[in-house]
Amino acid sequence: MQDDIRSISATIPALAGHEGPAVRLGGLTNRVYRLGDLILRVPGDGTAAYINRAHEADTARLAAAAGVSPQVLHADPATGLMVTRHIASVTMTPAGFRSIPGAVERAAQALRRLHGSGATFPFRFELFAMIDDYLALLATRAVALPAGYHAVVADAQAVRAALAAAPAPLVPCHCDPLCENFLDAGDRMWIVDWEYAGMNDPMWDLGDLSVEAGLSPDQDTALLRAYFSGEPPAAEHGRMVIYKAMCDLLWTLWGLIQLSDGNPADDFRAYADGRFARCKALMATSGFARHLAAING
Repeated sequence: MQDDIRSISATIPALAGHEGPAVRLGGLTNRVYRLGDLILRVPGDGTAAYINRAHEADTARLAAAAGVSPQVLHADPATGLMVTRHIASVTMTPAGFRSIPGAVERAAQALRRLHGSGATFPFRFELFAMIDDYLALLATRAVALPAGYHAVVADAQAVRAALAAAPAPLVPCHCDPLCENFLDAGDRMWIVDWEYAGMNDPMWDLGDLSVEAGLSPDQDTALLRAYFSGEPPAAEHGRMVIYKAMCDLLWTLWGLIQLSDGNPADDFRAYADGRFARCKALMATSGFARHLAAING
């Protein structure tokens, strides 16, 4: 591994002269290493099929300029290699979000800073278009969808119609708020990994973070109150809950793509099946229908 990283480092001017060890960090699809006060990201095999590295590089720089992400020192769209500054912090986990005092609120403040930055990301994150694209990609792979997936997508057309009838202003969003993409420096939260970032409804980020962290209803309330500096409007609360189901519907397919790519980082069949089951369970609740109705007032 060290020889491999040394050979990669030799091609990147920002890493010139680094002679210390490369410490492997986390990552589900990519390999991430700390080299002193720098971070090297090596893209995972197969990711070029669904990640636009030029968009990612532009977005990462805009997020850094907004003060929510580390400085980008190198980003090569051709290879996907990226080097950023290391930030002294705790990498968040679901358990961390549920137990570290103030973590949920700091994440909400970081997302609000991002959403209000005025940046224009080059990609438009479109939920249902991405579902269609992922389904088309999976149609070329020997991986079975969970039973009933297409029926739930059909049911989700009511969500599509409600969102289209009351469109939210698009803002720069992270769109993949995995817990490990948040770095807690104690006084503030930083956000990394901009592969899926784009212009989107800001409530997607809050709903998806709630799912990833396994937040309780009380923590959902704390997240929303910190974001809105008070009680959230019913329509925005509704969007946040709706997106909790929709992110699971989308990331079910992402998990199956990882399975088809042979990604060894996780049991992606269990990941996809678990996501889909959680989506169906939430959509079947009376609360889901109530929140869907709230979107349109």
